[in-house]
Amino acid sequence: MAVCVAVIAKENYPLYIRSVPMENELKFHYMVHTSLDVVDEKVSAMGKALVDQRELYLGLLYPTEDYKMFRKLHNSYTDVMCNPFYNPGDCIQSRAFDSMVTSMMIQVC
Repeated sequence: MAVCVAVIAKENYPLYIRSVPMENELKFHYMVHTSLDVVDEKVSAMGKALVDQRELYLGLLYPTEDYKMFRKLHNSYTDVMCNPFYNPGDCIQSRAFDSMVTSMMIQVC
């Protein structure tokens, strides 16, 4: 069950965060930033010393049975990126993307 969807820029800041129910939005925003800190620590440790490659493995980032949900999200994200009026790095404010994420979260709830 998805309760939060976040799209992260390659510079490690969120482009889009949506959570259900809305009362927990601040909690999930905090969790997204905390997760980004963990990933950033792993990546920065790689540059400092010889790190065992197994230490860089983050684990399975999404359950395999939710692959269809991930694919649907990725296709919609690709549509946003292909929009000639979207500036890469800006927050995603597409109504089509937002409605797709909302419908996806309602389906799994």
